[in-house]
Amino acid sequence: MSKEKSYVSEAVMRRMPKYYRYLSDMEKSGVERVSSKELSQRMGLTASQIRQDFNCFGGFGQQGYGYNVSELRHEIHKILGLHNKYDIVIIGAGNLGQALANYTGFEKDGFLAKALFDINPRLIGMSIRGIPIYDIDEMESFVRNNNIHIAAICTPKEKAQEAAERLIRSGVRGIWNFAAVDISAPNHVIVENVHLSDSLYTLSFRMSDD
Repeated sequence: MSKEKSYVSEAVMRRMPKYYRYLSDMEKSGVERVSSKELSQRMGLTASQIRQDFNCFGGFGQQGYGYNVSELRHEIHKILGLHNKYDIVIIGAGNLGQALANYTGFEKDGFLAKALFDINPRLIGMSIRGIPIYDIDEMESFVRNNNIHIAAICTPKEKAQEAAERLIRSGVRGIWNFAAVDISAPNHVIVENVHLSDSLYTLSFRMSDD
């Protein structure tokens, strides 16, 4: 992580993709300029919070003018590292792994799925949207030989940590973990544990009358 980013709180980092998503939608809709107040009304944040978040990266926009939507989106695009290209492998070609491989939305931001890996002999040799499924035993050599940056783990939770350790030894620097368990990794490897159930349970909590 860069020195600049090391001073940014986890909460601010978690909001940056949301800014990027809203600004992308605004740009597609032809919106050229937006104030912090207008952006706050769209996003459900306060204008003060938005200005504070942007000031963590030097600030953008001009007082009395607001933000140029296209320019602000471009700056956040760089902050998020989306000017880079990332090759991805997916570990586990079950329903979730196949869904990730079938989704094309990440490609426009430079995330390119190169292969899936599984232990199921009925799946090995098949492809999902042109992305081949290989035997899990070929995983390490493929990662090393193809300069893979990120691995998405979609295995049962019992296999997730082992898969992560094999990937790390092979040179993967980022792990996007969908297994139902948090995995651990050395400091030089970034792990994003995604628990789909957490969002569903939060929704249940907010809907509950008790």
